[in-house]
Amino acid sequence: MRFVVQRHRARRLHYDLRLELDGVLVSWAVPKGPTLDPGVRLLAVHVDDHDLGHYDFEGVIPGARYGAGDVIVWDWGTWEPAGTTDPARAVADGELHFDLHGEKLAGRFVLIRRDIDQRGRGQWLLIHKNDAHAERGWNPEDHPRSVKSGLTNDELSRP
Repeated sequence: MRFVVQRHRARRLHYDLRLELDGVLVSWAVPKGPTLDPGVRLLAVHVDDHDLGHYDFEGVIPGARYGAGDVIVWDWGTWEPAGTTDPARAVADGELHFDLHGEKLAGRFVLIRRDIDQRGRGQWLLIHKNDAHAERGWNPEDHPRSVKSGLTNDELSRP
């Protein structure tokens, strides 16, 4: 199964973490971006699933459309669930442990739901576990280039 993290400068900068699951990309918006630092607890807002065609999208969404702004493929690779044979059930239950094998992100992560809204979604925490890939102080903003094109958001959005 594939994953992608897109760095998206819309109204506010955020990173979209998307996990391929059951024919869609299950998605969370992570305002500060994912990290390898196990001491950091990150807000992750569960958002609408995206179709698989969004997996490698990189470009500029025009100003009048939802999500207007520039998007780069910040990281991608494969993922696998940990401790479950039913990751869709783990998401529904509010706690998913998983391993990422990306170009920037690697190791064990966990998503834990903190609250729930009327649609059964809500705010989650994204945490990197203290494993062999953990790196204290690791900041996603220190790694601004796309793994697809090698461009930064600034370079992509220049006319």
